[in-house]
Amino acid sequence: MSLELSLDGEDTSKQISQLVRPARRRGANVFDVFRENKLALAGVIIIVLIVLFCFVGPLLYHTNQIATNLSVANNPPGRGSPLGTDNVGYDELGRLMIGGQSSLEIGIVAALLAGFFGVIWGAIAGYFRGIVGTIMMRIVDAFLAIPILFVLLLMAAIIKVNQLNLTLVIAAFSWLVPARLIHAETLTLRTREYVEAVKGMGGGAGRSIFLHVIPNAIGTIVVNITFQVADAILALAALGFLGFGIAPPAANWGAMLSQGVTYLYAGEWWLIYPAGVMIILTVMAFNLIGDALRDAFDVRLQRR
Repeated sequence: MSLELSLDGEDTSKQISQLVRPARRRGANVFDVFRENKLALAGVIIIVLIVLFCFVGPLLYHTNQIATNLSVANNPPGRGSPLGTDNVGYDELGRLMIGGQSSLEIGIVAALLAGFFGVIWGAIAGYFRGIVGTIMMRIVDAFLAIPILFVLLLMAAIIKVNQLNLTLVIAAFSWLVPARLIHAETLTLRTREYVEAVKGMGGGAGRSIFLHVIPNAIGTIVVNITFQVADAILALAALGFLGFGIAPPAANWGAMLSQGVTYLYAGEWWLIYPAGVMIILTVMAFNLIGDALRDAFDVRLQRR
């Protein structure tokens, strides 16, 4: 469908507004569907509260998370330490905040990196198809056949464990799922009229992929990234629980669980339950948001 813009300024403005209004309506539809989902709003509230707790909390609740103090080790919750202290005397509430910072930062950055690389890989494989797409997707299949937790443990044992390396390790094996999703989406989008029109006008593959295919797969991308954040936080928790977390005095929720489980049967519940609850709440909240976004974008696509 071709559109001709009048040279008259007023007519041109009207025509442009007619082009922009449907896009705005689609965005409003997504927001309206998302807003009507009460569980999604609860998920957003939980995430906001957790972010405030982890990043604003330490500014209001000052604790020493560097020097150990064995004289107050394993103290139960009480005055001065609302959640007690751990086995080396760190205040557990302050530890929960510091651990949440690294868990959220690693989870979100790893998900964004995995999403970015997976989207590019899947879009290129889906657009070119043929021998190029086949080889690229067989590489994805080969990596998916390997137990991811085993590879993560192997890489964590080989490299120096710090926040940057943990982020890269988790991202390195989290891009496979978004790559498959975007590959399937691209196979459909590459046959649409607007992509064929770009080819007919002499546009290159890069223009078609980055300006038409990927933007029109944004719903799938956004939904997947929310799930990737939850998966990355779980992967980090698993590594920390198995002893491959960030070395003290740094912390993450998985490492706190690993340290606390030793004392669980001694009745020192405060060393494990708070970190476990934070992991569950965070993962659940991101999953609720992802479910709502998926429903919202599906409705938008149905109304096109």
